[in-house]
Amino acid sequence: MLRRLGILIAILGMTLNVASTADAQAGDADSSEYLIKAGFIYNFAKFVEWPSAAFSQADSPIVIGVLGTDPFGNVLDRIVEDKKIGPRGFVVRRYKWGKDLKDFKDCKILFVSASEKAHIDEILQGVKGLPILTVGETPGFAERGGVIRFTLEDNRVRFEVNVDAAHQADLNISSRLLTLAKIIPQTAATGRNPG
Repeated sequence: MLRRLGILIAILGMTLNVASTADAQAGDADSSEYLIKAGFIYNFAKFVEWPSAAFSQADSPIVIGVLGTDPFGNVLDRIVEDKKIGPRGFVVRRYKWGKDLKDFKDCKILFVSASEKAHIDEILQGVKGLPILTVGETPGFAERGGVIRFTLEDNRVRFEVNVDAAHQADLNISSRLLTLAKIIPQTAATGRNPG
């Protein structure tokens, strides 16, 4: 219980710190929302374990991909600049929608912008089984097979996790992160079409 409280305080502290920085820099709600989401994406990398075979070398970077219209601007780049998790730094790449999803193979975290809602099923099917932490904000993203979906509740950024999708991607999400998430039940995640 104390550990959970400590994590919650740390994440809330980060959220408040990120929000105050955003207010100082931009002054609008949309900017602070995406500054907070960028902070969460960076912190997700601390609480997710990829299979060792997912990286070509011990110091290969954690590639964060943004697919579609980029709501972050340069905020995500600034958040991860000069940061490391163990020996791994970060690289942020932007992608446009295309039927050929092989460009995403190097991604370890793929943020699917709301602009791609018409292609979500194709995108998630295309990366299924790859060790990619898919993150989105479109309603139904996690139920359709995305791993993490951002939500807004009472003007606060929250997130839900599809544990089954994480297992299919061979990702191990720390229980410390899961205690802060709304877990999407297996029946909701697989209720559309088994297989």
